[in-house]
Amino acid sequence: MVTDNQIGLKWTGSVLPASLLLLSIPLAECDMEPPQHAVAKADEALLAELGYKQEFKRAFTPLEVFGIAFSIIGLLPSIASVLFYAVPNGGPASMVWGWAVASLFILCVGMSMAELGSAAPTSGGLYFWTHSLSSPRCRNLLAWIVGYSNTIGTIASVASIDWGCAVQIMAAVSIGSSQTFTATSAQTFGVYVAIVLSHAVICCLGTAVLARLQTVYVVLNVCLCFAVIIGLPAATPKANMNSASYALGNFTNLNGWPDGYAFILSFLAPAWTIGSFDSSVHISEESSNAATAVPWAIVSAIGIAGILGWAINVSLAFCMGTDVVSLLDSPVGQPMAQIFFNSFGQNGTLALWSFVVLAQYMMGSSMVLASSRQTFAFSRDGALPFSSYLYRMNSFTKTPVNTVWFVAVISIILGMLSFAGSQAIDAIFALSVTALYIAYAIPVIARFVFKNNFKPGPFNLGIFSLPVAVVSVSYMFIMDIVFLFPTTPQTDVANMNYTVVVLGGILTLSIMWYYCPVYGGVHWFTGPVSNIGKGSEESVSSIRESEEKNAHVNVREIPVGA
Repeated sequence: MVTDNQIGLKWTGSVLPASLLLLSIPLAECDMEPPQHAVAKADEALLAELGYKQEFKRAFTPLEVFGIAFSIIGLLPSIASVLFYAVPNGGPASMVWGWAVASLFILCVGMSMAELGSAAPTSGGLYFWTHSLSSPRCRNLLAWIVGYSNTIGTIASVASIDWGCAVQIMAAVSIGSSQTFTATSAQTFGVYVAIVLSHAVICCLGTAVLARLQTVYVVLNVCLCFAVIIGLPAATPKANMNSASYALGNFTNLNGWPDGYAFILSFLAPAWTIGSFDSSVHISEESSNAATAVPWAIVSAIGIAGILGWAINVSLAFCMGTDVVSLLDSPVGQPMAQIFFNSFGQNGTLALWSFVVLAQYMMGSSMVLASSRQTFAFSRDGALPFSSYLYRMNSFTKTPVNTVWFVAVISIILGMLSFAGSQAIDAIFALSVTALYIAYAIPVIARFVFKNNFKPGPFNLGIFSLPVAVVSVSYMFIMDIVFLFPTTPQTDVANMNYTVVVLGGILTLSIMWYYCPVYGGVHWFTGPVSNIGKGSEESVSSIRESEEKNAHVNVREIPVGA
């Protein structure tokens, strides 16, 4: 049997369906089967203990689970997308040391998340953990808030990644036209829509195809990193090479905030780059040996990204020259693209930049995949509008095609903010960090604040769990406040930070719906809903009705403590 020591979090409903008992696996039976079959059945049994049946094909190997987290991080294309946050808020010093400091904090966040992911590897992840670990008095509301923060955060990540890809494509056109072409918002948005729709098509493919793509993404990203770390210094003219004292110590503050605060503002670059690592959690129901593969994918992706990203920033700091303003005001529209142009020339930059765009494009497809799985899990538990439509598995591809297109449509709507100005679209980048940090922090807090029966999985920090959690939650709390501030102290309507409007509006609407009279979630949302024994085509409402009937049947029940 799968013992309690092998299970992290327990199902928090009143009873578990009796059919769950049929999924218990005698160890002797596993010993007689090939190892991969034993692992698959153990994964399925662990998922059943959490209240869900196996609906996805477990086609992701541990390397590919790491691959989806690492490919979404993206490193070089991600740094290119958000370098404009670091350059005016400290210049080379913030690029190098801001990255180093922020990476350590982000690693703490990842380790706290990894412990929870090891204990309960399910696609719902964060809101499932929140409901399982919180007090019965507030668990439904907290799970609701985390679920919506996580859902909108992952969709905002899709929007920001694909918008970054569209901007990079337009930068390539500008470089190819000898910087005579400048893209309009409408042109960039058109490219953005095409990218999002193409990602939706890719993510409708079967799980096995999506899993194999992750290895390709990892190889390309690592090769790009070393191409810049080694190739950029070799190709940069001496006139553009900076001294060690400038590259590692010059602090250029262009936005007007106090230097210390400007340094913290530069953290948005590494925070956005080394982000969305909960993607590994959202594909845990498609992963082999998920209780081990998921946490190590999170920690290793963050660790490797922190080291390689720091090396990339050091290389850029030495090769960017001293005219920081010209990098920001370049007609290319991308500081990194301008640095490459100054070092490699037009043809060399176009060649390298094409691979940067390709890597960014791959990031977007991986993010759509992860976001669709979070949306599928949340609709499986009935919390999203149109859940009965979204919670459907395509009979041919065995993937949640409806949620893929839902994510694509909402991403396109978010992209329309670009017509409100650059600050509005910048809010999407910040939203993808702030919303996710809310979703990350609440289950970590719930684990230690509320009385619960948390049992660690294979990945466990032991006595360091609480100190790491304190550091990670403190960091996320501070960052969520910092990223709501405008770019400069002197701001107006056009230059304000609209993150607070978008995030606050979405969370306010979700809470209003929760407390809506008669129809609100407070009247029917009870957290994770077991689907053991149910067909994937059934709506969430029919699942609830069936479970209510089964509650009166005289069967063996498994009580779960509060």
